[in-house]
Amino acid sequence: MPNVGKSTLFKILTKNDVNIANYPFCTIDPNVGVVTVPDERMDKLAAMSKSAKVIPAVVEFYDIAGLVKGASAGEGLGNQFLTHIRETNAVLMVLRVFQNAEIIHVENSVDPIRDMEIINAELALKDLDSVEKMYKKAEGETKTSGPAQKQAIKDFEAIKLVKAGLEAGENLGAAKFIEPLENEKVRTLNLLTGKKQVYLLNGKPEDVSEELKKKIAERGAGFVVADLSVATEVPELVKKAYEVLGLMSFFTTGLDETRAWTIRQGSKAPQAAGAIHTDFEKKFIRAEVINWQKLLEAGSWSVAKQKGWLRLEGKDYVFQDGDVTEIRHG
Repeated sequence: MPNVGKSTLFKILTKNDVNIANYPFCTIDPNVGVVTVPDERMDKLAAMSKSAKVIPAVVEFYDIAGLVKGASAGEGLGNQFLTHIRETNAVLMVLRVFQNAEIIHVENSVDPIRDMEIINAELALKDLDSVEKMYKKAEGETKTSGPAQKQAIKDFEAIKLVKAGLEAGENLGAAKFIEPLENEKVRTLNLLTGKKQVYLLNGKPEDVSEELKKKIAERGAGFVVADLSVATEVPELVKKAYEVLGLMSFFTTGLDETRAWTIRQGSKAPQAAGAIHTDFEKKFIRAEVINWQKLLEAGSWSVAKQKGWLRLEGKDYVFQDGDVTEIRHG
């Protein structure tokens, strides 16, 4: 919502100057900030390798206008805001838990559970609008005969399930929606309520009720508490975003650079190689791999090799968080 600390948070995260004012809708255009993922492993590897450059993993944050009741119907600047976050992988919700009579609240009282419900309802209404348009078209496609009919029926069933869930105010993060949300047609909608959620509770730990924690857990979301009026950085939020997105880091290290590469948890060796360069995925032969702590223990790549600590892994190897690698490719 407006005036809860979104732009302040963005400024802390990115150290960029953004337009902060104590009135709704001062943030119109999305401000984009690229934030590094804090990782001491990378720093230690760089020190060991005496790397000329250190390149961390990053998360991109978009700062957008506040959302009010009626935003899905174009109230305030809500509609503009909602299109800005269609392409994101997760939604970070800033909820105000602090009390301060000098900072106005659009609903005239501080109630984070109510705010959370308003925001999620607006996202659901916007999604319902998109789903209803697709629903009519998909229903018509089930009536066509021929080889495409079977897929059209499957698509329609997935859309119908999602539509019913949104109409009933259900949380699309629930297990029963996993399959329908994976449907190719549904995926093209980039549903806002189908995205992962992280909550930043702006205030002190004692301002956060057990009921609020429970409501966040029910949505399958993560949360971080930070008092943005005094905070200068929030590294735990960047880590939480990374975790909620199901991402992890592996490393390459040498004299030129030490670098953290981002992949999805559960990625196999060729996919990890593809993160470094798309050609490496196609031409992958094998990966030399060692855990970062084991490499530091050895003191260098060549010593690790002499000790027989480097493993040669093939296409089926699932990369682990903190692996250090050299990729062999054709």
